[in-house]
Amino acid sequence: MQKLGDFKLPQFFNYPPYFTLQPVRDTREKQIQLWKDLILDYCKTHHIFVIGLEDQDFPLFSNPAIERSLTYEAREAFLSALVAQGRAEWLDKSRRKCLVLWHRIQDWANIVLDFVKDNGLEDSVMTVEEIRTGIESRGTELHGIDRTVLMRALKMLEQKGKLAIFKGTTADDEGVKFSI
Repeated sequence: MQKLGDFKLPQFFNYPPYFTLQPVRDTREKQIQLWKDLILDYCKTHHIFVIGLEDQDFPLFSNPAIERSLTYEAREAFLSALVAQGRAEWLDKSRRKCLVLWHRIQDWANIVLDFVKDNGLEDSVMTVEEIRTGIESRGTELHGIDRTVLMRALKMLEQKGKLAIFKGTTADDEGVKFSI
């Protein structure tokens, strides 16, 4: 089995036809599902949140061992399928950058709540940056989380009355008051 670093690639990654959009509908649907699962798993494993459609360096877009690369059309089809499933969002109108949601926003909100409870932060105040990069978040899925994803999860929790977000003078000092 081929690997990308410590990541084990599925068998289809070595099968050249899977690097070409398949013309038969049933085969294409299976192909798209395999690629969606691979992209989500790879992004989760490597903590990747944004994929550029034109990013030729994204490791999944090519397999040098079989001398195959995904076409722009194939990359767009696979990412668009993730968008349609609610597992990704286009970040720009030209659909060149995609925010990958390997956890849905509701799941991220639950991860934040678990983080707060596990660290005894129920009535604490933290900056958004402390949640993303602080000592408490090291070793958790929150460490290094994309700011857009985190803010959306925090806003969801704010709407549920679990916390209050307060603005600072800069984005670095935006804060969160947990009230769980």
